[in-house]
Amino acid sequence: MKTDRSVLAACVIGLAGFALAAGASAASGAAPSAGIDVEAENFNCLHDMTRVRHFYVDNLLGDLEGTLTVAHSPAGGTYPAGSVVQLVPTEVMVKHKPGWNTATRDWEFFELDVSEAGTSIRKRGFVDVVNRFGGNCFGCHLQARPEWDLICEQGHGCDTIPITREQIAEIQKADPRCK
Repeated sequence: MKTDRSVLAACVIGLAGFALAAGASAASGAAPSAGIDVEAENFNCLHDMTRVRHFYVDNLLGDLEGTLTVAHSPAGGTYPAGSVVQLVPTEVMVKHKPGWNTATRDWEFFELDVSEAGTSIRKRGFVDVVNRFGGNCFGCHLQARPEWDLICEQGHGCDTIPITREQIAEIQKADPRCK
């Protein structure tokens, strides 16, 4: 009888461990098989991207037209997989394939180190990336109304960032990767 209880206890502990692991995976929202391979080499001079109002876009999968359609839409929309959205040289969002991370609507957030030598990824992730100024990327972008697909601009529902458009333009011009 003691052996049966030991086996039962081991099974219960094993199932509990499995449930915790499955729950942790579901909580992260990540489905790595649906992701896009993103490396530091994907991020170059900001001005090599396409400017839309006060930010820049690109598409790692070649669907720049789809990205631009959503970026220019007055009604918003869902960005296609591969979309890259960048306001300043050191912070970027990349849209992964549908189902990759439900919590972030398939966006991955990056904080970059940039220099004349190129780009390195300082931080990357989902809901947990905090920029060098102490701001949680997802926490801010989550405030955007649903039709804007987590993209913050004036009137999208996000908190105002504490720098002016003129200061943003100067930061953009100072991208050290641009030759």
